[in-house]
Amino acid sequence: MGDGLPETPDAGMEVTGLTEVEPSPVEETPIEFKEEYFPFSTVRSASPTTSVLGLGSHGPAYYLTRVQKYSSYAFTVFTAFHITNTSIIPLLTKSVTESNRYLLLTRPYYQSALTEPLLVAIPLVAHITSGLALRFYRRSQSLRRYGAETRRDKKTIPWPPLSGTSALGYLSVVAVGSHMWTTRILPLYMHGDSSLINLSYVSHSFELFPYLAFGGMTALVGIATWHTVWGWAKWLGFLPSQVTVTDSRRHLIKKRRWYMINAASALVAGLWMAEVCQ
Repeated sequence: MGDGLPETPDAGMEVTGLTEVEPSPVEETPIEFKEEYFPFSTVRSASPTTSVLGLGSHGPAYYLTRVQKYSSYAFTVFTAFHITNTSIIPLLTKSVTESNRYLLLTRPYYQSALTEPLLVAIPLVAHITSGLALRFYRRSQSLRRYGAETRRDKKTIPWPPLSGTSALGYLSVVAVGSHMWTTRILPLYMHGDSSLINLSYVSHSFELFPYLAFGGMTALVGIATWHTVWGWAKWLGFLPSQVTVTDSRRHLIKKRRWYMINAASALVAGLWMAEVCQ
């Protein structure tokens, strides 16, 4: 037996026989790999690009969303005036005759030849058309993304999901359109003037056709209110789906927002229908 100790690996060697080296990061991707994996990459300038009109480089969805958003502002102002005249004031005065006086006094402010197109017609048309255009644009983007060319290919690709707010919006078109037909267009066609439509006229219709009038009013108020309140929650970033918290509180916050939005909708709808239910 020898007296010497067994040989130990060299200081620069591992037990497995591999040499330990200092890490050396690659400073630049080889040009052949860079051109192969990123053939269309371009260096973007630090300053944002603008179009010929100076509108920036945003896509159509950006502008359609903003048209849909800002058009709802004007129509919300009209809705606030309308609820005040047709529900809140009658609820406070307890008199149809007295409420008609306030209705006739304030009506020119939102039903004149200038203010009605600005607060009602133009914003309503812009809101509806921008929403439809946005949906068709997203559909075309999906078809382009998946390379759908034939009609059979297009049928296999689903449309963008329809949210509850959007579904209520399409129903609101029918409900609000029916309301405008009976209170603005039809009296103008039959009598040449729609100024005779007041609270007495509405009360008389409830006496003649109670079930039809109450059902139509309930549908109009419910659909329009829930669509408006949920829409404003979206603009304010308050939807349950817009919660940014990622920890265990996420589910609780989403649930709390859902209840708060529906409670606000019920409050507005109840205030709107309070005079009708008396």
